[in-house]
Amino acid sequence: MVADKSKKLKVSDKGENVDDVDGELVLSIEKLQEIQDELEKINEEASDKVLEIEQKYNEIRKPVYDKRNDIIKRIPDFWLTAFLSHPALGDLLNEEDQKIFKYLSSLEVEDYKDVKSGYSITFNFNPNPYFEDTKLVKTYTFLEEGTTKVTATPIKWKEGKGIPNGVNHEKKGNKRAPTDVSFFSWFNDTEQKDDMDDIHDEVAELIKDDLWPNPLTYFNNEEPDEEDEADDEVFEGKDEDDSEDDDDQDDDDDEGEEEGK
Repeated sequence: MVADKSKKLKVSDKGENVDDVDGELVLSIEKLQEIQDELEKINEEASDKVLEIEQKYNEIRKPVYDKRNDIIKRIPDFWLTAFLSHPALGDLLNEEDQKIFKYLSSLEVEDYKDVKSGYSITFNFNPNPYFEDTKLVKTYTFLEEGTTKVTATPIKWKEGKGIPNGVNHEKKGNKRAPTDVSFFSWFNDTEQKDDMDDIHDEVAELIKDDLWPNPLTYFNNEEPDEEDEADDEVFEGKDEDDSEDDDDQDDDDDEGEEEGK
């Protein structure tokens, strides 16, 4: 310990060599950068592995999703009910949209094969009196960093049907569309997005990440949630029991005090 102190004294006697201090700082920062680069490399490898796993399981999930769609086709108004029961998507369907959705037979969400390049959302309809198409597709392709190409099937409305004056509507931020705006106007929003804020498509993300993974959750919400009502009754009963227990406890305490006197 004494030797260390003498060394420190000798350094200070030399009047703090700033160049030496700066040199040590630079070396430390360079070393830190090397370590950070090593971590970045590991993170990139991890991301690649995650993508590989996601690609693998997308292939495994695909036939299961197909099987699920086959069963859903046997359930009347499944997708209409699921959409209407969704707390956000349900607000996007006006009365006319709901009539059209009765012809929606299946919904499909698919990542591009490499997962990271984009995805598509496909609405399959039975023949209907509203439009000629039986398949409406909207795709999101991630091109360069910060740029997304959006494409959609142009809807061929039958005579006397469709959205008045086309399918254009103004979007204000991420606010939900008013009920008089058709859900199908969403298929007209296909401009290339350069700004990260504009890339955000709330409808697409809700369908892809929330509704699609488990639509049965929302379909089952069509009827009043009896389980929640039962839970409320249990809680109310419990509160009454607790209140009675508290009253009984107060009576016991009063009796105890009187006996003590």
